[in-house]
Amino acid sequence: MPSIHMFHDRTDAGNKLAEVIFSNFCHENLTTNWELNPIVYALPRGGLPVAVPVARRLGCPLSVVVAKKITLPSNPELALGAVTADGCLVWSKHKPGSLQVQYALIEKAQQKALSLLEKLSLGKPEISSLNRLVIFIDDGIATGMTMIAAVKSIKLQKPNAIWICVPVAPPELLQNLRKCCDRLIILETPHPFLSVSRFYSKFTQVETEVALACLQQQTEWL
Repeated sequence: MPSIHMFHDRTDAGNKLAEVIFSNFCHENLTTNWELNPIVYALPRGGLPVAVPVARRLGCPLSVVVAKKITLPSNPELALGAVTADGCLVWSKHKPGSLQVQYALIEKAQQKALSLLEKLSLGKPEISSLNRLVIFIDDGIATGMTMIAAVKSIKLQKPNAIWICVPVAPPELLQNLRKCCDRLIILETPHPFLSVSRFYSKFTQVETEVALACLQQQTEWL
């Protein structure tokens, strides 16, 4: 099935997403929404180039929640679940029956998340989400596992509200995503979906150095 290029690259998607998010603020009463003191959280690495234009447009801090898919070595494309660096866990319907297998897979995925978080720590601001508006950004949602795990993690900090905002996601996930946030903003919900990458003209892997540079850019607008 051919690709449908809705976005040139992640920056293009971020610029389009930023305008829609900002218009949501303006429509509902900009002053009231700013009092919520927004923070943009990206899911690295791919979510960071999308999140930069959003955080810049809102003039707010940019941070990350690192979540990794839980997969089997024999089928790395199948998401069994996801876990964040701080251990917040979600499982899909494909959850392994064996506890021993579960623990081994969780540990492997969490170590990957911790490793990436450590590498990004130089650009990650030390901020709390308590009583703030949290805006989650990724380059797209395929299964929803990592996003839901990330939201679960931030909810422990008791934010005022959580928005999930992404350029593209499959329509069949909308109901579940709405259940875990206060607002869901998705620019495109194509069917059939297949993968996030087919909706971008340019969808190269975001290296850790690039992701860190995205975080460090916030000194320009803060």
